[in-house]
Amino acid sequence: MNNQPYFQEIDWEEMWEATAQTLYMTGVSVLATFILGILLGLLLFLTGKGNLWENKLINTIIGSFVNIFRSIPFIILIVLLIPFTKLLVGTMIGEDAALPALIIGAAPFYARMVEIGLREINKGVIEAAKSMGATTSTIIWKVLLPESMPALVSGITVTAISLVGYTAMAGVIGAGGLGNLAYLEGFQRSRNDIVLVATIIILAIVFVIQFIGDIITSKLDKR
Repeated sequence: MNNQPYFQEIDWEEMWEATAQTLYMTGVSVLATFILGILLGLLLFLTGKGNLWENKLINTIIGSFVNIFRSIPFIILIVLLIPFTKLLVGTMIGEDAALPALIIGAAPFYARMVEIGLREINKGVIEAAKSMGATTSTIIWKVLLPESMPALVSGITVTAISLVGYTAMAGVIGAGGLGNLAYLEGFQRSRNDIVLVATIIILAIVFVIQFIGDIITSKLDKR
C-alpha cells in the first residue's frame, strides 16, 4: 500500500512556471482586449442610428466582424489563425503564439459589452453636453467613457475570466501555461494530482480577478 503524500512528486518549479505563463497570456490579452474592445464598442455605438457618427454601412461592417469572431469557438479560431499567427509570431508553440487568437477571440466579445454599456447612458446627459458645444472627442472622454466605466470594468472582468479559460484551451495545442501542463503532464500521464493542482490554481486566479473587478466596479458605481 502506497502511503506517500499525494502531491509529493509534483514538480513545483514547473507548476509555478506554467502559472507565470498563464498570468502572462491573460494579462497581455486582457490589456489588448480592453483597448481594442473599447475602440470597437465606441465605433459600434457612435455609428449606430441616432448617434454622433451615424453611418449604417460602417456600423454593419463592424457589427458583422464582431458577430462573426465572437461566434467562432475558440479552439477552431486557433486553428483558423495558424497562418496569421505564424506570420506574426513565427511559431505556433509558446505563450506568445496564443496571444493573437486570445485577443481576436475576446475583443469582439468585449466590444459588444462596451456597446451595451454605452447604450445604458442617459441620452439626456449626451444631449446636454452637445447643447453646451462639446466636441465629439470631449463627449467621448468626458461623458461616454466616465459614465459607462462601471459597466466597462464589469465587462472586462467577465472577459478576463473567459480568457483564463481560453489560455487553458490554448495550452492543449502547445501554447504553454497551466492548461498545457495539465494536459501533457497530467492527463496524458494519468497524473491526477497535477490536473488537480493546475485546476485549483486556475480557480484561484479566477476568484482573484472577480474579487478585484467587483471592488473596482463598486468604487466607480455612483448610483
